Amino acid sequence: MLDIHSRKTALLALTLLVPVASIGIIAGLYIAPGGWGQTLSVLCQVWLLVFPIAWSVFVDRKKLSLSLPKRRELVAGAIWGIFMFAVIVGVYSFLGQHWIDPVVAKEKAQQLGINSANIYLIVEAYFVLVNSLIEEFTWRWFVCNKCQILIPGTGAIFLSSLFFTLHHIWVIAAYSDWHAVLLGSLAVFAAGIIWSQCYLTYRSLWSSYISHAIADFALAIIAWQILFN
Repeated sequence: MLDIHSRKTALLALTLLVPVASIGIIAGLYIAPGGWGQTLSVLCQVWLLVFPIAWSVFVDRKKLSLSLPKRRELVAGAIWGIFMFAVIVGVYSFLGQHWIDPVVAKEKAQQLGINSANIYLIVEAYFVLVNSLIEEFTWRWFVCNKCQILIPGTGAIFLSSLFFTLHHIWVIAAYSDWHAVLLGSLAVFAAGIIWSQCYLTYRSLWSSYISHAIADFALAIIAWQILFN
């Protein structure tokens, strides 16, 4: 009986969280870039951080804690991060630059308020250092754990990675054609699997956060080349 209750509770938590990421992206990039669309997008980002905290404290009755990174976690994160950095830059150099229209990318960036190099650097610093940590907290610490309740074992890794990929599909589609959407979605899904496995291995976000930040740094470099070169 307790197991059924736990699964229903986990399913409810995922239902209230997972779609919000896509709603924010669709509103900010497609329906109303700028204005209320961006406001809704920001509110959705806040929800993705606040909801897991509130649910864990008030529903799951868990105490949140922060642990210092261990050497093996830092090493694993750095190795995976460097690997992802090389793959991202390599794939873009050979394929991606033919699939992304710089004109469309610049128009989307301007609609989002990124109209200067300084603003871009501030935004990307946030995404590399802060947003990557929030995503790991949300999608690995919260979503992957809830998926473990629904489908224990390897299935939870694939399910949480699928959830993580869904809203990224909308992001990639806003800037590129279907080739990049397909390849990019597979790449995000694979990264989600790696980061989920890292989290479950160490029961810590440090390794996945470090590799995630390095991967986002590679994307930031590519986006700089597209927007300002």
